[in-house]
Amino acid sequence: MHIDSYQFGEIVIDGTPYTSDCLILADSVQANWWRKQGHRLAAEDLQPVIAAAPSVLVVGCGVSAMMKVSEETRQVLEQQNIESIALDTHAAVAKFNELSEQRQNVAAALHLTC
Repeated sequence: MHIDSYQFGEIVIDGTPYTSDCLILADSVQANWWRKQGHRLAAEDLQPVIAAAPSVLVVGCGVSAMMKVSEETRQVLEQQNIESIALDTHAAVAKFNELSEQRQNVAAALHLTC
């Protein structure tokens, strides 16, 4: 998978535009990804990611990095042997593409606004 572009509220993945938060898992995109508490990322929000068992999860926390990853969530990911990298969404897009090009088993959880 490759993220072609990102701007506030819109991301283009492999030529397809999305205007809602999304998960990238292996060779699929899950659009309309919602979190139980909008700007707080909990482990339960990441059940599809945990089930997919990537080596690395890149979290796009929004253009201003308003979404926060709880320590509990980080610990759950670590227990599942999933490295987590949380960045503002612009930096997360670049990191995801870099790891994907290196053929790493990478997933992404991307908040497109805030």
